[in-house]
Amino acid sequence: MAGLLSNFRNTIVLSAILALLFIIAYGMHSPGGFDGSFAQAVFRWIHVAAGILWIGLLYYFNFVQIRKMPDIPAELKPAVSKYIAPEALFWFRWAALVTVLAGIGILAIRGHDYAANVLSFGLAGGGVQTYALMGTGVYLALIMFLNVWGIIWPNQKRALGIVEATPEVKAKAAKIAMLASRTNLLLSLPMLTAMTMQQTLFG
Repeated sequence: MAGLLSNFRNTIVLSAILALLFIIAYGMHSPGGFDGSFAQAVFRWIHVAAGILWIGLLYYFNFVQIRKMPDIPAELKPAVSKYIAPEALFWFRWAALVTVLAGIGILAIRGHDYAANVLSFGLAGGGVQTYALMGTGVYLALIMFLNVWGIIWPNQKRALGIVEATPEVKAKAAKIAMLASRTNLLLSLPMLTAMTMQQTLFG
């Protein structure tokens, strides 16, 4: 067991296999079997799993890396900027994409009326306030996603030296990326509130 757990790839593959067995078991015992509700549940699982990775890394950057980087001795900073940060940003941006695509999948499976209500803040259904809250959460998530791919990642590539840039450009890019990341931190709790409260209270 120690040999298994000491290898990241083997650990995550086994975890995924166990999760797949759970998913199949839920389909076998679901009242509708492997129907549309099951497909929605699968997409929600992907949405939540990818979202945990995305928001977890957002919190890592803001709670740990950004705050502690000024305290790291200059000779040790390259360990973060050349090895840890690029790897974290890889998982960060792709988890954001998968989270959003899975969320769109949920909207599609739930049908046109549900999607129209959510995306119109409830106006498509006569102004239902619960849809307004959920719609706000969806648009906050989309803003966060666009921040990741449109602002944070392009500027982090400059700041970390992944693409060539002058010291002045690197410094400016680092600040822009930090502010965009802090914007996502600011939006994250309201967004998560909309997602979790909606599903718990209204399904």
